[in-house]
Amino acid sequence: MSSSASTTSHLKRLVPLLCWCVFCSVLNGTMFNIAVPDIARDFDLSAANVSWVITGYIVIFAIGSISYGKLADAYSVRRLLTIGLLLFNTGALLSLLAGSYPLLVAGRLVQAGGGAAIPALVMIIATRFAPVELRGRVLGAVSATVALAMGLGPLIGGLLAGAIHWRWLFILSFATLPAIPLLGLVLPREPRRPLRYDLAGACGLTLLVAALLIALTTRQPWFLVPVLPLGLLLTRQIRRSPWPFIPRNLLRDRLYRRGLLVTFLGMGTVFGLLFTTPLLLRQVHDVSTTDIGLIIFPGALCGSLAGLLGGRLTDRWGAPPVALCGLVILSCGYLLLAALGGTGTLLVLLLLVLCYSGFALLQPALGKIVSLQLPAEQSGIGMGFYNLIYFLSGAFGTALVGGMLETLDRPPAWLGEPLMARYRGVMLLLALAAGAAALIFRLSFRGDRDAQR
Repeated sequence: MSSSASTTSHLKRLVPLLCWCVFCSVLNGTMFNIAVPDIARDFDLSAANVSWVITGYIVIFAIGSISYGKLADAYSVRRLLTIGLLLFNTGALLSLLAGSYPLLVAGRLVQAGGGAAIPALVMIIATRFAPVELRGRVLGAVSATVALAMGLGPLIGGLLAGAIHWRWLFILSFATLPAIPLLGLVLPREPRRPLRYDLAGACGLTLLVAALLIALTTRQPWFLVPVLPLGLLLTRQIRRSPWPFIPRNLLRDRLYRRGLLVTFLGMGTVFGLLFTTPLLLRQVHDVSTTDIGLIIFPGALCGSLAGLLGGRLTDRWGAPPVALCGLVILSCGYLLLAALGGTGTLLVLLLLVLCYSGFALLQPALGKIVSLQLPAEQSGIGMGFYNLIYFLSGAFGTALVGGMLETLDRPPAWLGEPLMARYRGVMLLLALAAGAAALIFRLSFRGDRDAQR
């Protein structure tokens, strides 16, 4: 058997397992948001207090994504992913059995610490073990899985929490347990490489990211107070350390920096859309929780198919045209939602299909472009930093959209009827951000041979 055929056969066994883990990880995050009102009721909590079960998860998840990336530059991804899955399921068990809210939060933090390994290491596995000519297909399969799980999450979460109890949501996490021995069979062994760990730099980055995410997710500006001094201390540590946590030359590559900027702008709009859509359907169209899930699901399903197609097109045509196409589709989808989102639920459903498809095309192409700018010895920390920017964009996009919806009590008259006007303003803002990302991308990657591979 040729080397190419052997690699393809190996990926056919590996990719479904990776996608299953990603599916369970994303599903765990999206379906759990549905249960927040029920948790507040059961533990007699205010909205501010119950929000920490979500905020804490996001903070640990984002920090873990770059930490696992750094560790993957020295340790076997098979070992790290096994540890992550064990922690993910341990946290689910603790949360399932928690008799008090502090124990529930502790279980969710443990689950986040393990769950962060899944997207972080799956991206590294795709860039480390898949050849360049097949990398787009692997990332496309992951993108398709993410899109499907994002659509199914609210639907499954609403059905389970409504019909039985919100604790049953944690049982679905145990579906990843069979993947642990199977991944041990299909992931190759890797020699351990020397790891020089900058503990001070890691702690500084952790505190900086935590302050940013808590400020964004809780919308409490005073959490931003330590951001500037922490940023200055982290910069000083990076310059002085002989082996900094974030390599000094990592951000010197212009295309890598531009890829991260496009990721922040483009993916931030997607998270903003995910936050806005249920509110739009509930407040403007008076749709029930179950029907909201049914309206979102077709878009997620079509996005899943678009992700598979986008991965293949990325390998065939190159990543830049596919990524640009995804950004243009997103921009058009937001503009159409601004113009027609108040007309009826059927139009919203069709336009969500358009937006999900743009997202599913963009994600694998961006992942491949960013990975191609990294030297092999920095693939772990480089993709970990990419994942960190991805999650930061989600927190920023959600916070910005939420704040805008709260402050637009008296929207300008040119935005139309007041109830829909707030959402129309949000969609126009998302279209502007996606358009800016498309322009930056077009100017940055035009004619670049490395990005075209």
